[in-house]
Amino acid sequence: MTGVLDRRGVLVTGAGAGVGRGIALACAAAGADVIIAAPRDNGAETAAEIVRRGGSAVWARCDVTDPASVDAAVTVAAARRGLHVLVHNATSRHSSEPALLEDLDPEVWNDHAGVSLRGAFHCARAGLAELHTRGGRFIVMTSPAGMEGSRMLPGYGIVKAGLRGFVKSLAREWAPLGVTVAAVSPLAETPALSAAYDQDPELAARLARRVPLGRLGDPEHDIGPAVVFLASDAARYVTGQTLAVDGGRFLTL
Repeated sequence: MTGVLDRRGVLVTGAGAGVGRGIALACAAAGADVIIAAPRDNGAETAAEIVRRGGSAVWARCDVTDPASVDAAVTVAAARRGLHVLVHNATSRHSSEPALLEDLDPEVWNDHAGVSLRGAFHCARAGLAELHTRGGRFIVMTSPAGMEGSRMLPGYGIVKAGLRGFVKSLAREWAPLGVTVAAVSPLAETPALSAAYDQDPELAARLARRVPLGRLGDPEHDIGPAVVFLASDAARYVTGQTLAVDGGRFLTL
């Protein structure tokens, strides 16, 4: 898929590590100018890695819970190649912390909702004008927990399910504007999942048994190309859908 995103600006939230980093690397390899919208210094590290590989990227420090911060990141994209694709990947830092709903700290719940749901709202509001001008793409990262629920990660599962509804509604609203909206549900090895392994040493084996392909995905080489596809002209007739990139984990979606 080399070159399919040439001359396009792609902003990825939460791209300092994990799935977001993999998406950023894959988009850069496809020719995009990538804006790494991340709150911590690992965003600069992702941008530097893209440049080291010969790609184009810049880090824009961004907290998706702050509308002004998201506006500023979009402004950075607009001043470079313009914003053609916005990928909302950022997730609460508490995403891998198990807790039953009755034990869930209200501040932790607020962080889940703030980063995932309100963050998506802020990204949509900030990016619309640019995306409308370019017939762009808005891509939201959801999760298997948002499709089947999660007993030990209810806060995470609730907001990820909410994002699927957000995508469907926004796809209808933005279709007349020529902007497509889609979700991706990845199953991949990430730092957050590694932390979950520490809490539950048998988790990796259980997950592998539930995946027909027998392994978890790689953020850059398995998840990233699916996002590149949705960001490309090849997906111009795809909107309102959730693409499960999970090795066959969900066969009846």
